[in-house]
Amino acid sequence: MSANALIVHGGAPTAVINASLYGAICEAKRHSEIKNFYAAAGGAGAIVREELIDLFAVSGAELELLPFTPASAIGTSRDPLEGEDYDDIARVLKKRDIRYVFFTGGNGSMDACGKVYHACQRAGVEVCVVGIPKTIDNDIAVTDHAPGFGSAARYLAGTVSEVSQDLRALPIHVCVLEAMGRNAGWLAAASALARSGNGDGPDLIYLPERAFDERRFLDDVERLRRQKGGILVVASEGLRNAGGEPVVEPVFQVGRAVYYGDVGSHLANLIIRELGIKARSEKPGICGRASIAFQSPVDREEAILAGREAVRAAVRGESGVMVGFERMAGEEYRVETCLIPVEQVMLAERTMPETFINAAGNDVTDAFVDWCRPLLGGPLRSFARLRG
Repeated sequence: MSANALIVHGGAPTAVINASLYGAICEAKRHSEIKNFYAAAGGAGAIVREELIDLFAVSGAELELLPFTPASAIGTSRDPLEGEDYDDIARVLKKRDIRYVFFTGGNGSMDACGKVYHACQRAGVEVCVVGIPKTIDNDIAVTDHAPGFGSAARYLAGTVSEVSQDLRALPIHVCVLEAMGRNAGWLAAASALARSGNGDGPDLIYLPERAFDERRFLDDVERLRRQKGGILVVASEGLRNAGGEPVVEPVFQVGRAVYYGDVGSHLANLIIRELGIKARSEKPGICGRASIAFQSPVDREEAILAGREAVRAAVRGESGVMVGFERMAGEEYRVETCLIPVEQVMLAERTMPETFINAAGNDVTDAFVDWCRPLLGGPLRSFARLRG
């Protein structure tokens, strides 16, 4: 007997979250078990309000635009759900004859995914709940990487590559570029892929996995400034000192919702005050997660695959799981999907391992570069160099 399906987007969007939506819709159309496919219009709170979008009514032309559309076409949110909200969601799912539910998001959304799964179990509602990973931060546990990261990494590496050309042309200052990533340094680390071997940046990379020491930072900057003239520093927004405190106090924080302070400006001002060197900061921010121009084709195809695999798993009767990626051994990059118990990814943050960070704590290792390179989906642009 056929029943309805529902998909929800949670948290910040990415350049490929709609690609996962596309994969889920296309796969759902292949299964007679799914009668109607709905989307929560604007995040999890829309389920309780029963504000749903009929995805099977979307035109073919509109559907084909999804993989190349940034942000979330169905809307997303950071709705703070409480215990009774999950019980209400279970009641709506039963009322609307929804048997298949998909949550697309990061570790916070996977927490909601797991809680909906348990709420339905308590209420005796027969529902298959499957998570679809999504985050530019790449901080979801267990899976090798998450859709959204590859495109954001390509954007950051491409931007750093371009800024490096500017610094090479006019080598009179230090540029500090701040990367998103919360408590994990994956995105800031990806800037290392900008290096062409011709001495371009980034010259220094600072990650939240290592305690930030201002004196050591200033020494690093002063040394490289004498060598190169203009240098490029990439710093993660989540930098913390040896005491575990943010180097810049967050401007807003309620629970997991954090608006980080301006780390880039703080470090640039520190360079100016303490070293008397010209410095400026850049903060791409949400530009990096919204850029289709830098969308990684590998990221896009893996996002589509994640959406398809989630639907296949749910139709098979799998529940309380998230689609993950397992990297296969060998010289050629290849991944296979797997199903991860959602309990293993609910609010579980995956940070950079020590093997990916250099001993000085101001750069990454070759092992990280080798791991990250395939996710960018091909080489960055090459630039002319007419002077030494």
